[in-house]
Amino acid sequence: MEQQHASPLSETRGDERTKKQIAILGSTGSIGTQALQVIEEHSDLYEVYCLTANNRVELLAEQARRFKPAAVVIANEMLYDKLRTLLADEPDIKVYAGPDAIDEIVESGPIDMVLTAMVGFAGLSPTIHAIKARKTICLANKETLVVAGELIRELATRYRTPILPVDSEHSAIFQSIAGEGDNEIEKILLTASGGPFRNMTTDRLATVTKADALRHPTWEMGAKITIDSATMMNKGFEVIEAKWLFGVDARQIEVLVHPQSIVHSAVQFRDGAVKAQLGVPDMRLPIQYAFSYPQRLHLSSERLDLFSQPLEFFKPDMEKFRCLALAFEAIDRGGNMPCIVNAANEVVNRGFLDGRCGFIQMSEIIEKTMGRTTFDPEPTYETYVATDMEARRIAAEIMG
Repeated sequence: MEQQHASPLSETRGDERTKKQIAILGSTGSIGTQALQVIEEHSDLYEVYCLTANNRVELLAEQARRFKPAAVVIANEMLYDKLRTLLADEPDIKVYAGPDAIDEIVESGPIDMVLTAMVGFAGLSPTIHAIKARKTICLANKETLVVAGELIRELATRYRTPILPVDSEHSAIFQSIAGEGDNEIEKILLTASGGPFRNMTTDRLATVTKADALRHPTWEMGAKITIDSATMMNKGFEVIEAKWLFGVDARQIEVLVHPQSIVHSAVQFRDGAVKAQLGVPDMRLPIQYAFSYPQRLHLSSERLDLFSQPLEFFKPDMEKFRCLALAFEAIDRGGNMPCIVNAANEVVNRGFLDGRCGFIQMSEIIEKTMGRTTFDPEPTYETYVATDMEARRIAAEIMG
């Protein structure tokens, strides 16, 4: 297995640098697969340099055979031999394994852009490495800013690394402020679909199943983010993300439940004007905009018909959806508290999917973890790593 630790930094590519070279971290997930659709539609502009996945080795190999990247990385080192066997007929594609290999591959010279579509805390380290290597970051891993927003913002400023949002809501905000220069943002209006349980009573929430929670009314997403949407923790994380991306106070961010998911978010300026980005729910649009910014390219997608349905907006129920309230509490506490919430959430999210805790219990376990994990008001990167481990252990113990 020695080869899996070989350095990918020496990888080069012989073809001419006429296309943007893109590394996709998490290529087998929902964002990753849709990003590959965008690249395929604009193959004259973009090329895949590297693909990474955690466990889905067969799909990763299939993607590699189709897009011919210079390298692929499987995070789970136990799957290295299987991936190498699957790609034995592709000698030009280098195969690596392990988190360290992902950290190294994003620093490769030919790469222009890194799409961070990995799920959870695992996306933090490679994003930091890519920032230090001055690669343009197309950020789809919201946990990076949830866990370490202050650190990421400081590093991006120091290394002059652009961070372009891929989340549909943050892309909408980004598109709404484009061309506004230094005009002051008075308020960010962050929309939320409300998930599958928007109209459900608290008593009924206590009995919902995994299958219920995975039936999102608007978006097709991976299991983890779909559960986070059902609890509205995903929206809480997006509030934290927006705070760091756009340099606003959390009190300037208002969450609006918008079941139609047509208004993807909006910005209110100091003169009262509100600018919003509207469109059909299609993640390829924000992915493509991050790739092509500031240009807009044609996208083969359904067009918005404003006559087809009304646009509704409601206040979120913070009592029923306690996870959203806990995210705001984490912002107020600052320090490593958002890191604690993220770690506990990853544990309970997995626990709910595995049938080890109920829907209501998720927020209860997170809140208890917040009270028992060591708080640090001025965390470093090493603090975040230690906090993540401690909070995961505590959350797992509470969950039993």
